[in-house]
Amino acid sequence: MRKRRTDYGTIILHWVMVSALGVAIFSGLRIASEAPERSWINLFDSILPRDHVWTAHMQAALVLVAVMIGYPIYLRRTGLGRRVRLDKIRLRGLLRRGSTRDGAVNILLYWVFFLAMLILIGSGGLLYFGIFANQDLITAHWYAMWVVASFAVLHVLTHLKLGGAAQLLRIIRPMNLPAPTPALDLVELMTQLAEQRAQLQPEDGPRPAARDTAVRRPPPRPASKVGAQSRRATLQANPLMVAAAVAITGVSFVVVADRMSVDTLRIHRIDKAEAPILDGDTSDRAWRETRPFSVMTNQGGNFDGKGETRIDIRAVHDGSWAYFLFTWQDPTRSLKQLPLVKKIDGWHLLHRGYEVGDEQDYNEDKFSVLLTTSEVILAGDHTFHSSPHPIADRPSTMTGRGLHYTTGRYSDVWLWKATDGGPSGWMDDDHFGPPQDPTPDQASHLTPYRGGFAPDPGAANYSENFITGPDTGDGNATIIPRRLPVDLAATLAAMETIDLDPNHGESDGARWFMTEPESIAYSPEQDRRIPLGTVIPGVIISGGFSGDRADVRCAARWASGHWALEVARRLDTQSPYDVALKSGVFMRVAAFDHSQIRHTRHVRPIRLEVE
Repeated sequence: MRKRRTDYGTIILHWVMVSALGVAIFSGLRIASEAPERSWINLFDSILPRDHVWTAHMQAALVLVAVMIGYPIYLRRTGLGRRVRLDKIRLRGLLRRGSTRDGAVNILLYWVFFLAMLILIGSGGLLYFGIFANQDLITAHWYAMWVVASFAVLHVLTHLKLGGAAQLLRIIRPMNLPAPTPALDLVELMTQLAEQRAQLQPEDGPRPAARDTAVRRPPPRPASKVGAQSRRATLQANPLMVAAAVAITGVSFVVVADRMSVDTLRIHRIDKAEAPILDGDTSDRAWRETRPFSVMTNQGGNFDGKGETRIDIRAVHDGSWAYFLFTWQDPTRSLKQLPLVKKIDGWHLLHRGYEVGDEQDYNEDKFSVLLTTSEVILAGDHTFHSSPHPIADRPSTMTGRGLHYTTGRYSDVWLWKATDGGPSGWMDDDHFGPPQDPTPDQASHLTPYRGGFAPDPGAANYSENFITGPDTGDGNATIIPRRLPVDLAATLAAMETIDLDPNHGESDGARWFMTEPESIAYSPEQDRRIPLGTVIPGVIISGGFSGDRADVRCAARWASGHWALEVARRLDTQSPYDVALKSGVFMRVAAFDHSQIRHTRHVRPIRLEVE
């Protein structure tokens, strides 16, 4: 039996698409594993990529765009469009039985695949360029990926049913592209019909006049090279090369458009006298006269269940200091940073996920800024490494998510916290660096290992107000407060209305920390004076920031569902852990809504241009 074969062009396009889809799906699953509801993807950790995941995902997307451009052109140039033509005959075939219906189902699956690919590539492009980048678009991208993956399985099963193993093996058995079916020639067709009519005339009937029986035949057309080639097998390379050239041109336009539309934040030069006052008030002249840069961030935690928020950025500098105004949407002013509640069996920490470093309820609002000199086109792809165990000789993560670390120079990280340090005017100055050696507690999985994320040298002014005690058996360990209120009534008054629903925010004047003068070291005698059901802050503020950790000053204010954060830092701190603010530096921003680590993010970086 003659082996079934397929033309070279179809085989090449098929396997290029299969390879790109494999990379896109596997890298996409790794990216999706960061979502809180998709931690089950970590079951496949051993087969999913870990490094440069975003880069691989986008490169695979470009290859898929090229194939989606080139394939229709190839079908048209080769005359093979009938392979996927969904016409009335094939639609009627769905109502029949046997191979006719199987063939019609196969064509219908092709068109479902084409539609899913359009949604997948279209939604991915909109998300990458930040156009309509919201949770609905992410959901559409997610489900389109599963339709494409399901098609791959159904495609194999359908072809197996149509022709068995021989049908499947066609895709690895190449042949020359057959000559296309010649176009219909009406003159030649009419000539043949006239000849047939003359031959069917009865011999005993009246013979027509000579001039009536003569058939005017058109003069023979001279043979040409084109005609000679049409009778031979068409060279497969020609239509494939045309399709490849058009596809490469189309993808080149996409790449050029990306490079030409780099997101840019201009830091305008102002006089020193016009420098804004850090008080959380956005009415300063510097802000009124500065056009904001806006970026949509998503895939975070909370934010009314949407996990997304739009961030506006304004920036100016006076030659020595740079000033930033970050404003973002947040439905609640969340200050409840791990509060303590007294029960009949002792003090307990209110939390949901803190024990593994992934608190999702009782955490303060936060905002982070990442600065890097790496000229990369994707968000944090050189600082974040996916997988629950991204470093073989280091502890695995307790959250099931990846780790931040770099293999080269430091990346600068600023972290504002609504309760820890932020109200006293400091934004924590941290960095991503090489992976650190784990502490004994981290090696024993008693506390989360943090990879290369660490504060800059120096001290902060905040600390946790508890020491963890023994586990009660229900996962809710008792704790011992480090300090108790000197004046309980005054502390409760400062907290104002105490609503322990994590989705309810605090009022404008509330604060959920105690200062050292307002508190006293824990003692059983002082503890006995505090009634059951009392809630006290989980944060102690004492002193100020120092060293490199004190390079970033700030002030914040929440009103009408928006945070406004003013930040100031020297253009160049001369610290090896910091990145100097100059043209060509890349920035990324992220917002946290009462979540410890589940922040929003954006794909494309923001390039700074300093006047």
